[in-house]
Amino acid sequence: MLRRRWTITDDAEGITEIEGDGVIGEQPVLAPGDVHEYESFCVLRGPSGAMEGEYTFRTAAGEAFRVRIPRFELRDE
Repeated sequence: MLRRRWTITDDAEGITEIEGDGVIGEQPVLAPGDVHEYESFCVLRGPSGAMEGEYTFRTAAGEAFRVRIPRFELRDE
């Protein structure tokens, strides 16, 4: 896992783009079927928002590919 990009929509603050290497300071190497779990957060100023993004990976053969994360809603309940 090389990079991540998130688009965060906050009903009070608008849109923020987050982009950088790996996740939480790591660039895990995953074999087929492996899973990498981590916890993270974003601060919303309004009562709701949404996130969507993508991860960029590189295969053992050196090919880069992206995995899209569909939009999901964030709500303060």
